[in-house]
Amino acid sequence: MITFKRLDHFHVCVPPERLEEARLFYTEVLGLKLIYRPDHLFSSEGYWFDIGDLQLHIGVEPALPRTIRHVAMEVTDIAAARKHLEANGVEIVEEPVIPGRTRFAFIDPFGNRMELLEIDA
Repeated sequence: MITFKRLDHFHVCVPPERLEEARLFYTEVLGLKLIYRPDHLFSSEGYWFDIGDLQLHIGVEPALPRTIRHVAMEVTDIAAARKHLEANGVEIVEEPVIPGRTRFAFIDPFGNRMELLEIDA
């Protein structure tokens, strides 16, 4: 049996030629803080970001078709998050209703699917 403690980080990929665009999207549109990445340990480029009590890692690989793979992140104001993303032209994807949570997904400009959710009070 495995006893998990917490999620440490999640990793998404962008095409190599769009890496700088990804950095700008995640810092300027989503408001994430860029953090230290020990680049000398890796054979490819990328960035790491602080996202609450975990990290988002972005690496590079050729573009792939859209997938249902995703990561889900809890937020404190789902309506404000959605409004902010829509105001920045980010593609929103409706999700099936799950009792006890309000949620939707968005597609980042690089084809990564991200779910945002708020636990209902």
